[in-house]
Amino acid sequence: MQVSVETTSNIERRMTIGVPAQEIDAAVQKRLQETARTVRLNGFRPGKVPLSVVKRRFGASVRQEIVGEVMRDNYMKALEEQEIVPAGWPKFEPKSLEEGKDLEFVAIFEVLPEIELGDLSKIAVEKPVSEIADKDVDTMIDNLRRQQATMKSVKRKSKNKDIVTIDFKGSIDGEEFEGGAAEGQRLTLGSGQMIPGFEKAIVGGKAGEELEIEVTFPEDYHNEELAGKPAKFDIKIHEVQEPQLPELDEEFFKKFGIEADSEESFRAEVQKNMERELKQAVSNKVKNDVVDGLLEVTELEVPESLIDQEIDRLRQEAVQRFGGQVDFQQLPKEIFQDQAARRVKTGLLFQEVIKKNDLKADDAKVEEKIQEIASTYEQPEEVIAHFSSPEQKGQIESVVLEDAVVDLVLEQAKVKEKKMKYEEAVKAGQPQR
Repeated sequence: MQVSVETTSNIERRMTIGVPAQEIDAAVQKRLQETARTVRLNGFRPGKVPLSVVKRRFGASVRQEIVGEVMRDNYMKALEEQEIVPAGWPKFEPKSLEEGKDLEFVAIFEVLPEIELGDLSKIAVEKPVSEIADKDVDTMIDNLRRQQATMKSVKRKSKNKDIVTIDFKGSIDGEEFEGGAAEGQRLTLGSGQMIPGFEKAIVGGKAGEELEIEVTFPEDYHNEELAGKPAKFDIKIHEVQEPQLPELDEEFFKKFGIEADSEESFRAEVQKNMERELKQAVSNKVKNDVVDGLLEVTELEVPESLIDQEIDRLRQEAVQRFGGQVDFQQLPKEIFQDQAARRVKTGLLFQEVIKKNDLKADDAKVEEKIQEIASTYEQPEEVIAHFSSPEQKGQIESVVLEDAVVDLVLEQAKVKEKKMKYEEAVKAGQPQR
């Protein structure tokens, strides 16, 4: 086997491999002999088909199979010989396939980039600082009650948090626009589901009333054709419903997996959950800023093969979320391109920080993380047992290592604390897509 490697870019390689003709011919001959022992052809007894007949019938397809296997096997041997680690599967380009002559082919593949981390002191991180006030707990409990509310139709004027059933039709300069009309739409007033001004204009309306309102689409509206434009909406209110909130009793508490015998103990559990959520949100926000900073200060060329693999993973995750009703390959790759690229870049950068600083997953922190996760479940001992297997524990070790990378970057980055309300902090920590 003859091998030569050409560097065509920072991450692309062209490996030319030559395989002697006798190696191909011997493998083809062996496969044809195996085929002759098992193939069934009219006019011949099983196992008695002449080799010449088998070669005439199956020679071309067998050779094609063998060439494919030889290219794959010799490519793997060449990688080991050249001490090259590819980033993904190659594209094979045969240069010489003529029978009786040496096989020559090119394997085009990508390798992981060599990364030179940028100046970590140039990274800016904004860390939310927030406390959970009594009114935040009140709001959370009110939201929980509304999730379990029953609805009662009312004749009075509508107010915020009522649910109205409406028809609406929108127009710009007298022309209706796509997506600007609906019938039987249920809308919670004050939810911010519609564009600014829409819900506010309905507040005070009663069942049976018809309204004509004027609103303006936000400048950053997702549909650029509508962004910033004034519009008129004709609205008919069919029904106004008032939520009937459940009592704060043990039956209600159990619906949220909380064993509490009083409103006070229920509030304490709710606040504890909110504190966990806030802690995670702050951690997410800081990590997002660290990732953004690493991407800004470090030049990084990413193998397309890794991005394609990540896109496939994201497509499969999307299919699972929607109940597996479609083949993941039917989902357009472009939808996931940016998210996949960010994930791959983040993984490569974190790996480089880990390698450069010889970071290890601290056993105590791994145990602490397992205990933290287990504490959110009704049967924590079962969760702890679940993470006792090497595979599951390895997942926690990866999380702890990521935390170690973030901590290391924070030691050198410019960290600025910013006071936020609870809801603002939680929103700031929502994961980036």
